[in-house]
Amino acid sequence: MDQMTMLVPCLFGLEGLVGDELRRLGVQNVRVEDRKVYFEGNEHDLARVNLCCRMGERVMILLSRFEVHSFEDLFQGVKKIPLEDYIPKNGAFPIKGYSLDSQLHSVPDCQAVAKKAAVERLGKHYGIGWLPEDGATYQLRFSIMKDICEVYLDTSGASLHKRGYRAIGNEAPLHETMAAAMVTLSRYRGRDFFWDPFCGSGTIAIEAALIALNRAPGLNRTFAAQNWATIAPEVWQQARTEALDKEFRGDYRILGSDIDPNSLGIAIQNAKKAGVSKLIEFREADATKLSLPAESGVIVCNPPYGERMLEQRSAQRLYRDMGRHWKFADRWSKYIISSDPEFEHFFGKTATKKRKLYNGRLQCNVYMYFESKAGEKRNETPVYHQSGRR
Repeated sequence: MDQMTMLVPCLFGLEGLVGDELRRLGVQNVRVEDRKVYFEGNEHDLARVNLCCRMGERVMILLSRFEVHSFEDLFQGVKKIPLEDYIPKNGAFPIKGYSLDSQLHSVPDCQAVAKKAAVERLGKHYGIGWLPEDGATYQLRFSIMKDICEVYLDTSGASLHKRGYRAIGNEAPLHETMAAAMVTLSRYRGRDFFWDPFCGSGTIAIEAALIALNRAPGLNRTFAAQNWATIAPEVWQQARTEALDKEFRGDYRILGSDIDPNSLGIAIQNAKKAGVSKLIEFREADATKLSLPAESGVIVCNPPYGERMLEQRSAQRLYRDMGRHWKFADRWSKYIISSDPEFEHFFGKTATKKRKLYNGRLQCNVYMYFESKAGEKRNETPVYHQSGRR
């Protein structure tokens, strides 16, 4: 494959973090837009981003971009795409998509029209009237925004947040990509004591361990494009070897605690599947009563909030208890996600900084508490040296 334009969709609010992540991976012409980040690269970049991207949802090749004001525009636009460059005679090519603020608002009709155009294009190229679609999957996706259609080829398959370590979760699991984003915002890189006092199924603690190790999050899974004839297996093997060569070694102090023993059992199993169980201690404890496990460190957590498991008033009482218990934990930086706009009031302290994110469709803020030196401007994302050492 030659140089391609690709994009990584992401949860709203993570675009800047994903853009920085892609730049660190060495891809070219990174461009950030709402809920997606574009970049340019070749098949080696495609494999490397799939393996190493922590905060994006998938990696897609941009096939075409064109205006659509009618179903005929959509049909002709898809028909012009050289799909045969990617999809073989027996390739399966399901089509998914969405349409917002556009004249074409019926997604099922758009899917049917796009499918018909793709069938006509491929059928004519291969000289057959019926395509078997019994081979590898080449998932086509479209986005229609304000009458502009973009058509993509999905290289990831299952979303990148599915690392392969969490087969089951508790009642309110946090997206792995969101957990990785929170750890990234905290600037944790393995040197400090790390504590998630509401660890649930262990996602934040596990992502912290993966980041401390500099371990590629996609090492334990496969990707749709690995089954494509257009990308040699050696490309994926090379990307995995490079990722393994960049891993760190060391002793890390990571604690995940929770009041629910069933959640802790799930967390322990998930950590084993992720290969980081030796790096994390899981402990049954009440976050509002447990003594600080070290003199200083980083707290990153997703406490229960009203829309999830507790009634709102119960959640607010919990925030108040957290604030009282951690009132003198000045040597600990704290990064707490909550959907309650009055969190700071109940916690009893105004955040040093806060950032709006979406946990799924739920608008939240990450409330950040840290000490900065006078006149110091603190960046949200870490600085990486060229050698890869931090």
